[in-house]
Amino acid sequence: MNKKFIKFLKISIPLFLGIFLIWYSLKSSTQEERENLWQSIVDANKFWIFVSFLLGATSHFSRAYRWKFMLEPMGYKSSQANRFMAVMVAYLANFGIPRSGEVLRAVTLSTYENVPFEKGFGTIISERVADLLILMLIIGVVVILQTDDLLIYLNDQNIKPLNTLLIFLGLVGVIIIGINIVKRSNWLPFQKIKKLAKGLLEGMKSILSMKQKWAFIFHTIFIWSMYLIMFFIIKLSIPETAGTSAGIIMAAFVVGSFAVSATNGGIGVYPLAVGGVLTFFGVQEHAAEAFGWISWATQTFVVLLFGGLSFILLPLLNNKK
Repeated sequence: MNKKFIKFLKISIPLFLGIFLIWYSLKSSTQEERENLWQSIVDANKFWIFVSFLLGATSHFSRAYRWKFMLEPMGYKSSQANRFMAVMVAYLANFGIPRSGEVLRAVTLSTYENVPFEKGFGTIISERVADLLILMLIIGVVVILQTDDLLIYLNDQNIKPLNTLLIFLGLVGVIIIGINIVKRSNWLPFQKIKKLAKGLLEGMKSILSMKQKWAFIFHTIFIWSMYLIMFFIIKLSIPETAGTSAGIIMAAFVVGSFAVSATNGGIGVYPLAVGGVLTFFGVQEHAAEAFGWISWATQTFVVLLFGGLSFILLPLLNNKK
């Protein structure tokens, strides 16, 4: 198959999927449900949405600042402005080509700060390792907070917790066996998996051995705190979601964190996934979906605004480089 056609499919399929999900969601709802959804969005408290917007921008600024702790030990000085604009352009790129942002971010810094691409890209991978660890921690907290709800759900579905535990232990066993097979195999796909795993381990080691590791860890926690708070605060903008517990909001946050990478910028998938989780836990459907759309729109506006400005300003502010 033609490589250009494959590339086209990789870009277009996620976008078409997102658009299809929006269309299907609207088509499968009644006129009254659509009106209730729209009314919830229109009536949402704009103050809390604006606060969420500011927190989102702050998290990106902190991400750009954190980046310097990875670059400086290698001898590369860079301006906060260029790092911030590189981060925002990267997020903007993900709306066009999913998961292309990391590459563009490294290319941008290479172009305007003379940081070799492979060095810059390596630091981004190490950052992602730290982010993944925080996300895993949040998932653990969600499981603990929502244990009662999960048990009730399993009981309603006539699923015995003991059977679920046995299935879980079985999956763990399969994973352990799989890891051992990958370790001993010379098959090319397994070699790539080993290379990726090695890179993740090296990323963790580089974080723990860096000179300003505590500053890096602080900003990592701060970034994810901003993500959580900007998401959490949206609930205050809708009366029906204002009383929703932190555990339920965090569960929706976790699902949204995975859903956002499924399509271009999470279009379609993110708001519906977040709304679906809230509905599952008893939030009124129109309010739950409104929460998902407002959260997605707020985050998207942050990226479009600062990403668009960064795309324009980067060459203008660095015209002498």
